[in-house]
Amino acid sequence: MAVQSQSRVELLLRCPDSVSTLETTCEALLAWARAQSDEIGGRVIRQIEQAGVRCGPVAGLARDDCHVMGIINVTPDSFSDGGQAFAVDDALSQGLAMVEAGATILDIGGESTRPGSDPVAVEDEICRVVPVVEALAGCGVPLSIDSRKAPVMAAALDAGASIVNDVSALGHDPDAMTLVAERGVPVILMHALADPKTMQNAPAYDHVSLDIFDYLEARMEACAAAGIPRESIIVDPGIGFGQTDAHISVLMRDLALFRSLGCPILLGASRKSFIGRMAGETEATRRVPGSLAAALAGIHGGAWMLRVHDVGETVQALRVWRAIEGYGVS
Repeated sequence: MAVQSQSRVELLLRCPDSVSTLETTCEALLAWARAQSDEIGGRVIRQIEQAGVRCGPVAGLARDDCHVMGIINVTPDSFSDGGQAFAVDDALSQGLAMVEAGATILDIGGESTRPGSDPVAVEDEICRVVPVVEALAGCGVPLSIDSRKAPVMAAALDAGASIVNDVSALGHDPDAMTLVAERGVPVILMHALADPKTMQNAPAYDHVSLDIFDYLEARMEACAAAGIPRESIIVDPGIGFGQTDAHISVLMRDLALFRSLGCPILLGASRKSFIGRMAGETEATRRVPGSLAAALAGIHGGAWMLRVHDVGETVQALRVWRAIEGYGVS
């Protein structure tokens, strides 16, 4: 498995009792891969090729830019902003303000998936999100529906959403994958170690980055079998959805690994509790500086989209980063 960074690559290779790491040039790794067995060598070559793929837009969003996704939680109990957008008028105002601040997509969810959260009934979730999707349908940017449930996805798509964002990678509801395939909409496949209620109960991995990579690769293969093309898939490693702080640090450093899946990467680290623990900040709304640090680390690792609460601050940070890195200011 290869992590690509310009002309240098890092190979992470599972061995019986460990993971071997090798940093080298892309050319040297290709030569090594061609000398290996068909299974190992072929997989390394395929991943190097996929990491360099530059496909067309997803939901109208260009693949050669970084996008900011504004979070609209139509919930009373989300970890950082529960209740702030529970009323339709409040959600509409929040969404329009995010677009004005530079968000290029809005993510609307009616069920909190914070650690320890309880599920929401399908009917209640639909009643929460559909009026907000309808209200924001003409705001000028795509809308995604953040849900694990096929009926909620369908209702939101009918109301004007155009992307499905599923924290279970279309694994929670047996009808979800068929729905996405039939509707022909892009989908965000996120990794979560378990159900939100239990995902933080002593999370363990053989190797966090490789385990999550393998999970997402398997979900992509399941999507392909169901008729969902790779070009319609965005992957999200699920920061904080079943990891310790040590796991998260490794996962953030290895983010470029997921480029080898050949799909754009979404990073959702905004205001999360690991930032609070690392920074010593218990109040979620005061974690903006730490969230920006995580966002810029993610962009450096190849993230294509940042899912955030603080859109204006993130857009400003990205503009400065782009100018320093020589991309110009957009």
